[in-house]
Amino acid sequence: MPIEEISEWLTQNRITEVECLVPDMTGNARGKFIPADKFIKEDSRLPESILVQTVTGEYTDIHDDLVGPIDGDMMLQPDASSMRLVPWAVDPTGQIIHDCYTRDGELHPLATRSLLRRILKLYEHEGWTPVVAPEVEFYLVQKNVDPDYELVPPIGRSGRREAGRQSYSIDAVNEFESVVEEMYDFCEAQELDVDTLIHESGLAQLEINFLHGDALNLADQVFVFKRTMRETALRHDIYATFMAKPMQHEPGSALHIHQSIVDSETGQNIFSNEDGSEHERFRHFIGGLQQYTPGAIACFAPSVNSYRRFAPDIAAPINVHWGYENRTTGIRIPDSNPQARRVENRFPGADANPYIAIAVSLACGYLGMKKKIEPTAPHEGDAFLEPIAVARSLEEALRLLSEDTELQKVLGVDFVKAYCAVKLEEFEAFNKVISSWEREYLLLNV
Repeated sequence: MPIEEISEWLTQNRITEVECLVPDMTGNARGKFIPADKFIKEDSRLPESILVQTVTGEYTDIHDDLVGPIDGDMMLQPDASSMRLVPWAVDPTGQIIHDCYTRDGELHPLATRSLLRRILKLYEHEGWTPVVAPEVEFYLVQKNVDPDYELVPPIGRSGRREAGRQSYSIDAVNEFESVVEEMYDFCEAQELDVDTLIHESGLAQLEINFLHGDALNLADQVFVFKRTMRETALRHDIYATFMAKPMQHEPGSALHIHQSIVDSETGQNIFSNEDGSEHERFRHFIGGLQQYTPGAIACFAPSVNSYRRFAPDIAAPINVHWGYENRTTGIRIPDSNPQARRVENRFPGADANPYIAIAVSLACGYLGMKKKIEPTAPHEGDAFLEPIAVARSLEEALRLLSEDTELQKVLGVDFVKAYCAVKLEEFEAFNKVISSWEREYLLLNV
């Protein structure tokens, strides 16, 4: 039935070419272009190795252990629920996200979409359905073709660059009206459930919020949106970047994830009792996030740049405190009615793979509920004034993840092994680069 549904969709939209997409470990699109008539008739395959490529395109030393020495193909299965037009394409083009399968017909354990499906299966077994609402921050920056130069905000329609904090400013957003309007047009054409857009505190920093819904569907939407925003910006001769900390003196960009859990049969929020009070599962979900975030931070902060967010006074969480309406904590409880009671995870950066970030966040909460982990008392003060209690480097975070056997078991030992190998390879590549800071202060002073 899915193939018939896809075939009908291709015909109705007169699509001539299909982008066959697979989200890789970094959350970027891998895949190939296939003529529409061949897409229906032929099986799609891709090498397993694309699942374990680093952000630089390299492979790890244990590549053969992860996917074997022959670099065999994996089978791709299109997900009809992910069918979308490519609104910026010249010819009628479709894009379809695919699930990866082994030759034995099992979901490939190293695919990031498989990871999220794995965690959702755990919830399904309990009779629960996660509901998520992501918030994605990003910067618009002037084109930068030389990486040795620092990034700067683009020139707006006034002919000037932003020079001061413009949080929630309407006029500051209007500086990039043409970019924003085209972005909304592209999102509408792709049926992305984008809700509100605001100007964040950084120079030319924006945030887009998504309507709450199914976890896999929202991960797909964030994946597609990031492609869309980058494409939109390029059409206006600027860049959109989802780096966690692209500029030294500006705040970082986050991927905040609001999460609630409903009973699959009744649709009632399991975080709330019938009288509207907090259910113990609500506390335990928070307790799970507190206990497992130290190991999970490698998945919420996946690049060497991610850890530049976790520093005092730059508006990103630095410890595992939680609190009601407290934006200084990494785990925030927004004010809401009992049916909408939810937990906001503020740790993930905008550079996080949405499939991994959502899966791991839900995994932490799942473990908390299953193990009945009690959280600490809610933090009522400024959590930024408390000691830093999260990893400060990718290497440290990967070590903590590799030591967390309970989290590994839930996520899949093979996936965690591959993830740590890929990210450690990226860390070592970064560690070989001598920075301008070192040349400035150490060249003649040590």
